[in-house]
Amino acid sequence: MALIKTKIDTRSDAFQKNKAAYEAMVGTLRERQAYAVSGGRDKQIERNHERGKFLPRERIDMLIDPHTPFLELSTLAAWDKYKNAAQSAGIVTGIGIVTGTPCVIIANDPTVKGGTFFPETVQKHIRAQEIALQNRLPVVYLVDSGGAFLPHQDEVFSGPRHFGHTFYLQARLSAQGLTQLSAVFGGSTAGGAYIPVLCDYVVMVRGKGRIFLGGPPIVKEAIKEIVDQETLGGAEKHTRVSGVSDDFADSEPEALGKLREAIARLNWRRQVHAKTKPAKPPRYATEELLGIVPVDRKQVFDMYEVIARLIDDSDFDEFKPHFGEELVCGVAYIHGYPVGIIANNGILFSECSLKGTHFIEKCNQRNIPLLFLHNITGFMVGTKAEESGIAKHSSKMVYAVANSRVPKYSVIVSHSCGAGNYGMCGAGLMPHFLFTWPTSFIATMAGETAVVVMTEVKKAGIGGDKVTQAELDKIAEDTRALYTEQGDPYHITARLWDDGLIEPTKTRDILGLCLALGATLEPETGYHPVYRM
Repeated sequence: MALIKTKIDTRSDAFQKNKAAYEAMVGTLRERQAYAVSGGRDKQIERNHERGKFLPRERIDMLIDPHTPFLELSTLAAWDKYKNAAQSAGIVTGIGIVTGTPCVIIANDPTVKGGTFFPETVQKHIRAQEIALQNRLPVVYLVDSGGAFLPHQDEVFSGPRHFGHTFYLQARLSAQGLTQLSAVFGGSTAGGAYIPVLCDYVVMVRGKGRIFLGGPPIVKEAIKEIVDQETLGGAEKHTRVSGVSDDFADSEPEALGKLREAIARLNWRRQVHAKTKPAKPPRYATEELLGIVPVDRKQVFDMYEVIARLIDDSDFDEFKPHFGEELVCGVAYIHGYPVGIIANNGILFSECSLKGTHFIEKCNQRNIPLLFLHNITGFMVGTKAEESGIAKHSSKMVYAVANSRVPKYSVIVSHSCGAGNYGMCGAGLMPHFLFTWPTSFIATMAGETAVVVMTEVKKAGIGGDKVTQAELDKIAEDTRALYTEQGDPYHITARLWDDGLIEPTKTRDILGLCLALGATLEPETGYHPVYRM
């Protein structure tokens, strides 16, 4: 055993100060999540219930197996955008267990602008489908949508990752044998009609569910036909006449029950390819994470202390502990599943890059998934760093991450800046899941570094030596404000650059759920040599 022994004094003033500040941040996070779930639309929720309809999270609760978790993703998507009237981007996504089968679930929220698609709605929908592809999971669509939010149609309709891409992914999911099922509880109009139609199984709620490419107003305008919604595209029409739907139900619970029956008959088998162990709790309380990571990102902290509170029994088999010490690498278990951990304890040098690359290759050879814990302001700069080949060696680490054959997970604890974000498997490197903490910060560089760069550029550029100190001060002030705003975790999560802003104390359990999914992915066959870097 290689137990991590804590050096933290939980009674110290520094620990207690960090803990109090972090508890306040967690309180803010919970308040904002509560607003995203049910805030700001009491009338719409009441009207929805009066119509005998349920909210998307209520539907999900009825769909998944009792007493099993639902891993909701990107709850704060679109936060602080559209005057905060697009709560959770009008869609709920996540992973739940249905009749013993893990499924990606995508559910429209009709109480948010009628379930219409904002730009963030599309991105959230697409990300859920990508997660299904990466983790080889069936997808369940709980449809209740008015289609695209027309005032933002130019950001929703025609781009390569706009609404049409959801259909492409549905076709790709089908091609890979990943079953898709849907229940239609309300509207499914125009392009949105293809969501259920592209599925392997469709059930509609009679009297409420509707599918049509053009609603009654469009039909009247196009061909002068006057028709009501039910006659045009109701459950009876599509189940008995057109065959678009496979079945209908008289209530939402009945429709959800039919979905459960269909999933139970999928004959879905998931073999665990990981050598698991009985799960053990860490030797130190996960609640102590709140006192370890300072809210002030300028203060340093020891990532070993974070690792010790995430892994089973705080048992960490470290790789090359005396080489490239700023990058911590090692194998551990989380909830009984093996994982290779790569964590930052400082800026990355060439030695760190070589160490990280070597460790990634070893984990790939042994089919051990990777977990990246970010606190990185970037790779080292300067003459000595360039002479050591930092550009070449850091690119090796990026290559290794990009071509990794095992599942990859990222948690951004504090800084994740510059090329360090790429080397540590940021969103652009397609991790299977990426989560952020309230202390996270993602940007091209640290804010104060950006201030220096921008002021120096101004001195050397337009105005030359004639630039005034007042102008430089204004540039510094504006740059500092810009990076503070754009690097903020709420700015990040609102734009779907992560899969959710989470509480540190819940990280271990969330990672356990993710690792359980990854452990069932069949490893690639073939010979993959490990090159000593």
